[in-house]
Amino acid sequence: MIATLLVSVLIITAIAVLLALLMVIADATVGNYGTSKITINGDKVLEVQGGQPLLKALNGEGVFIPSACGGRGSCGLCKVKVVEGGGNYLPTELPWISAEEKAQQVRLSCQFKVKNDIAIQIPEELFSVKQFTTKVESLRNLTHDIKEVRLKLIEPATIEMKAGQFIQFQVPEYELTDEPVYRAYSMASVPSDVGHIELEIRLVPNGICTTYVHKHLKEGDTVIVNGPYGDFFLRNTERPIICIAGGSGMAPIKSILLDMADKGSARKARYFFGARSARDLFLLEEMQALESKMADFKFIPALSEPQPEDNWKGETGLITDVVRRMAEDAPEGEAYLCGSPGMIDACIKVLRELGMPEERIYYDKFS
Repeated sequence: MIATLLVSVLIITAIAVLLALLMVIADATVGNYGTSKITINGDKVLEVQGGQPLLKALNGEGVFIPSACGGRGSCGLCKVKVVEGGGNYLPTELPWISAEEKAQQVRLSCQFKVKNDIAIQIPEELFSVKQFTTKVESLRNLTHDIKEVRLKLIEPATIEMKAGQFIQFQVPEYELTDEPVYRAYSMASVPSDVGHIELEIRLVPNGICTTYVHKHLKEGDTVIVNGPYGDFFLRNTERPIICIAGGSGMAPIKSILLDMADKGSARKARYFFGARSARDLFLLEEMQALESKMADFKFIPALSEPQPEDNWKGETGLITDVVRRMAEDAPEGEAYLCGSPGMIDACIKVLRELGMPEERIYYDKFS
């Protein structure tokens, strides 16, 4: 019986080794697609090495497509229209592609591989996205698991951004990745400070970028970023605004509020910030300073699980419950939400119940 089992294990192992060898041979021969041409918006032509994901091929040529997950196929952001040479959809693309998008030949560029000449369409504004060489000017622990990273721009030396937008942070090769990868982070800095980018990065267990930032990044290090990206920014209206965030979702909301204060905006603003306990709260002094500086702003932190040692005298409960009690301007206002998909979905539901039209609810979901 044991001898038969050992023979079976040896046979299975031999088959696995043979299949792996065949895959290596196939990748070196059949998978060698040579040079392919990518025509962008009918006029710009790139020549790239075939066989690589479209997202990577474009990045290598200085054309940056937004991707919150760094090309893992888990955020669905890196969509482009492949109008010629697209071929069949991959199973890894389909969960992110609607029937309407499929009819328009929209593809997920991190999963779609360039195997022949193709023609694509991308928004013209992506051509203004730049790659920046920066230096880590300072690092600060905001909470037990959120770190503030302040970057000084070196080349180019300035950035034009809208409050609420994000950049992509390049993580170099290290123990958790055998090649450089990108991760998306919202900027927390005020747009008028054109020479700096400020990020608030929460540690995620085994996260490639967050582990690198929290355990390896040092002041003085060089960091490559590209951007800016995103349509999460303050609309130019006079409506009262309701901001809701949790954790590192503070970043784009902080940028929006700093921008309002910088420009002397008189709009009414209420900022609901949800945390579990007092150790998850941060930037309280900065928010209090904004209350004094802005015409009509109030910061409303709430703890869902305050601890006895917190001696908490503020709002308690889920942030949705606090919003339901206090968001009196919902029917005539507009909202800006940033956080986890679950939190944002719950907040959208509450705001709609309070009378806010969904088209006036803007959000940035962290993947």
